[in-house]
Amino acid sequence: MLSSLHIKNYALIEEVNLQFNEGFTVITGETGAGKSILLGALGLILGKRADISSIGNPDEKCVIEAHFNVSAYALRTLFEEEDLDYEPQTIVRREILSTGKSRAFVNDTPVTLSQLSALGARLVDIHSQHQTLEVTDVDFQFQVLDAFAENESILTNYQELYQEFRSKQNQLKKKRSQKEEAQKEEEYKSFLLEELLAANLKAGEQETIEASYDALNNVEQITEGLSESYQILSREEVGVNEMLLTAKVRLAKLSSFSPQLKELSDRLEAVTIELDDVSESINDLAADTESDPTELARLESRLKLFFDLQKKHQVASVEKLIEIRDTLDAEVQSLSNLDTEINKLEREITHAKIELEKQAAALTKRRSKTIKPLTEKLQQILSNLGMPNARFEVSLTDNITFLENGKNQLHFLFTANKGMRAQELKKAASGGELSRIMLAIKSVLSDYAKLPTLIFDEIDTGVSGEVALKMGHIMKDMGTRMQLISITHLPQIAGQGANHLKVYKEDLAKKTTTGIRVLSIDERVAELAEMLGGKASSDAAFDHARQLLN
Repeated sequence: MLSSLHIKNYALIEEVNLQFNEGFTVITGETGAGKSILLGALGLILGKRADISSIGNPDEKCVIEAHFNVSAYALRTLFEEEDLDYEPQTIVRREILSTGKSRAFVNDTPVTLSQLSALGARLVDIHSQHQTLEVTDVDFQFQVLDAFAENESILTNYQELYQEFRSKQNQLKKKRSQKEEAQKEEEYKSFLLEELLAANLKAGEQETIEASYDALNNVEQITEGLSESYQILSREEVGVNEMLLTAKVRLAKLSSFSPQLKELSDRLEAVTIELDDVSESINDLAADTESDPTELARLESRLKLFFDLQKKHQVASVEKLIEIRDTLDAEVQSLSNLDTEINKLEREITHAKIELEKQAAALTKRRSKTIKPLTEKLQQILSNLGMPNARFEVSLTDNITFLENGKNQLHFLFTANKGMRAQELKKAASGGELSRIMLAIKSVLSDYAKLPTLIFDEIDTGVSGEVALKMGHIMKDMGTRMQLISITHLPQIAGQGANHLKVYKEDLAKKTTTGIRVLSIDERVAELAEMLGGKASSDAAFDHARQLLN
């Protein structure tokens, strides 16, 4: 419920603070007084785009703030989905800066226009003249039928099943596509995998083989070098070992003369031992090094295999080849799993289809039973609104496939005159008739659904007299179940409101401004009398005004 509305620096409104009550509220005022300005300000609260031209004083920002009591609207889930803090008394604020920048807040949390629109659609329903055509929309007609049939629970269950059903269908379609693509590549991938598996690759193997290959491929040079090195070290009298031994003996004789000489003698002793060991190792290695053409050929063949595979897969190491092998192995393995996954999804879809059929059949049954009482009630209301020959013909047929709201096609036909063939609403009803049909439908909906604050913007266009009075009675009755606000030019409707606001213009300091105020009982009488008889209202007009209020 809209509790209050604060508007500052918006169009011709300098600043107003409005309090709204439960029930039926009417808003009146002369043409051009600014009733559309009020709706424009409220539209900004509901997420409409801002226009810098709507700022009254360009040196100040425009602020619109509305307070809503949302405790009865079951909106906690929506707040969570939009990542907003839920408060039973929710405050929505919109600011438009002189730069044209717009900001929006819900309970002091900045929000996007998308978030604001999602929330606004659940808080206020502004019904203007052009929106009367909504009644001709099939989705809206389904909403009316389901609300009257009290299908909310079963429809929610169906839609949850439908979303799951569609999700599984999409998964199955994707899996089948994957299988189709996989089948095209399966043979080639399997060949590549077998080739890599046959290679029996091991991490680090290439470096080891390359070292062994280099050694075998240069065995003569290595043997010759080792022999020469051993001769240089071990040759008698002139070899390095002999000469080092001579130096070691002479230095050992001097080691007792000083600590430094002792240290040098010890170091030379260590070098001599190490060099002897190196000499023996060279000799042993030279003895063990021999040519092996068979092993050399094997290593060369192994390396060629590595290089060929690396070139084929465009990588530079055995480790990368191993990664490719493991990936191919997983892919080939997943191909064999696809059939299992597809079969599982097909079973789940079959089961979901059975459940959907049950829910859809239940919806169809409840809708079919509802058509007659719904059309009879609408026809009765329209008869009271000056359309005694109004007749609805509603057909509900089965659709081949599942839809978001069931498995039905709905045809809502209408005629306002006897002997005329019923046609689609948009063809059969005039603008004034559509307004009355919409009022009748909203009246029915208010009995069966928790509607947001409903604002009628001159829904009474095209009616007058007794019909207008009956429209007012219907709105007054709706006000006992919801908050209803009607902008009207008809005194017959204005007299039915529990609350009455007047929009007016006045000139202050060479500037025209729009104001809005709550009317007292006496002011309401004067306003209704003026609506009935003009500025110079007669006593009869005042008497009639009092009768309308009573």
